[in-house]
Amino acid sequence: MESKGIIKNLIIILLIPLFIFLSIHWIEHYLLLSFGFVILAIILFLLRFEKKVMEAREIVLLAVLAAIAAVSRIPFASIPSVQPTTFVIMMAGFVFGAESGFIIGIVSALASNMILGQGPWTPWQMIAWGIVGFSAGLLRKRSFMGKTWGKVLFAIVSAFVFGWIMNFWGVLAFTGSEGPVEFQILIAYFLGSALFDTIHAISNVFFLLLFGGIWIKILERFKTKYGLLER
Repeated sequence: MESKGIIKNLIIILLIPLFIFLSIHWIEHYLLLSFGFVILAIILFLLRFEKKVMEAREIVLLAVLAAIAAVSRIPFASIPSVQPTTFVIMMAGFVFGAESGFIIGIVSALASNMILGQGPWTPWQMIAWGIVGFSAGLLRKRSFMGKTWGKVLFAIVSAFVFGWIMNFWGVLAFTGSEGPVEFQILIAYFLGSALFDTIHAISNVFFLLLFGGIWIKILERFKTKYGLLER
């Protein structure tokens, strides 16, 4: 069972470069790509439960977490880089594992942009938040993640990883997907986004320290009481 879990995680890791490749070369088909990413993520997620029939409440829980992550962007949309969505995705990954974190990250990006506006940036946000949720699930059993400083460090790194991925999208949008990206432009984007990435990191830490404990407690209680999303 453990080896199967490793194989599925490796498949997701290999899919991420594919998603990035498609997002670069099929920019004009961003909406089709976005729904394609979601469908593929759902198929991979269902493979996790090969011999276990998923109950309706498990699907509902995933949908609710994705909806909360998506809706949490709206009240803060006018404040640059304050992203409660990242916090919700991290919590899902910490409690329910890599596959759950990955799919909630992908779905919440697409769902929130239904309100805030779809565009060629949507697949990149899906990839970025999918990586955050996936990484949180992969690292959740590491000893340092059991400590507050470990979660804080992860929250900070997640903000910058998200920002750097979106920087690549920004550079491609500015220069076009054809030809090599000039190093100077890339550096300028990274330096220009440093303040916004820092604000994102600070907001992640704020939400984590203020609400992280209670969120993990509530989600763990649901998981234990109802046996949700167990292999």
